[in-house]
Parts: sequence; structure tokens; C-alpha cells
Amino acid sequence: MRATIRIMRNVFAFFIGSFLMMSPALALAQETSGTDVPAAAPQAASLPGKTLAEKRSARLDELFFALKREHNEAKATRIAEQIQTQWQNSGSATVDLMMQWAALAMTEKKYAVALDFLDQVTVMKPDFAEGWNRRATVNFLMNDYGRSMADIQKTLSLEPRHFGALAGLAAILKDTGNKEGALHAFEQVLAVYPMMREAQKQAGQLAEELTGQRT
Repeated sequence: MRATIRIMRNVFAFFIGSFLMMSPALALAQETSGTDVPAAAPQAASLPGKTLAEKRSARLDELFFALKREHNEAKATRIAEQIQTQWQNSGSATVDLMMQWAALAMTEKKYAVALDFLDQVTVMKPDFAEGWNRRATVNFLMNDYGRSMADIQKTLSLEPRHFGALAGLAAILKDTGNKEGALHAFEQVLAVYPMMREAQKQAGQLAEELTGQRT
């Protein structure tokens, strides 16, 4: 159980802190910045005639393109942080504010309060993957694995590349004894984010344990 809590907190800790610090200016800078993105990737900033949502989608595509090909851990971490910042932008000032209130409540361990805000977020913006992902985190912290898993699945239906949700899924599967399912989920994480050290470590350990069981 302690290992699962560590994995989940490592995966989700960035979301809370960075959301509290994020400003509109920073979000705009993240959308147009090309930091750490290889020249071979498509450039979202140079897409004339596209809507803001389309530019954000293209920006995510180029960041994932870079993340999958980056072999330097520090650079991969910076790219992952840019992806996470993109995920946090709902396109609604009201929803963004409620997400900030939920994040603050989470830092104060007022999980029921955070859940109230996130319930409203998922109703107001049901296509906002990060709202579901954040609610999955709160449900996990409240020891409600069933609802956390349901919210993770909803997150992944909206953003299949969500490495945070995939890692959370893997951690819960591992803690509930489904080692094969956990290994598969960690492998999905690494297919998107090959340099995530915690996923590498957990996948290696699970592979060894499963091999030992079969011999």
C-alpha cells in the first residue's frame, strides 16, 4: 500500500502545485514556446486559420512527438511538464478557477471540499480530461478505488496518452493484486513517456515477479 501511495503521489503531485502557480501569461507562453521540441516535430504556433483549440491540440501532438523521442531524462521531464500545463487549460475561466480551488483544498487535505468542486467541473466541462483525472486523484486519496478507476477510464477515453492517469491505473492494479494488468499499464505509460523513471522501475520489478511466478 505504501508503494502505491508513493507512486500515485509522485505522478499527481505536479498537477496540484503547478495549477496553483499557473497564470494566463504562463499558459500562453507554454502554447507558443518551442522549448525542447525537436525541429522535426510539427510547429503548432505556425498554423494560420486554426482555432485556439486546434492549435492547442497540435501543440500537444508536437510535445508528445518530442517526449517519445527524448532520451535525456531532464529534458523529458521539462517536456512532460509542458504537456501537463496544456492539460490544465480547460478553455473556461470558471472551470479553471474551480480547478484551482480544488487543488488548494487538496493541499489542505480537505478532500470532500475538493470533490465538490470537481463534481461541478465534470458536469460543466465533461470533455475536460484533467477534471476527471483530478477527481480520480481525490477519490484515490479518499480510498475509493472503484470511483478512482472509473474516473481514470473516463480520463483515458478523452486523452489516451494521459501518462498520469495510466500510471495511477497501474498503481491501483498493482495494489489490488493484478500484477499482469499493472505491468501492461506501466508499459502503456512507457510507450508514451519512455523516460519516466518510476514507470521503468515498477515495470521492471513486475516483470521479474511475474517471470518468477511462471518458472
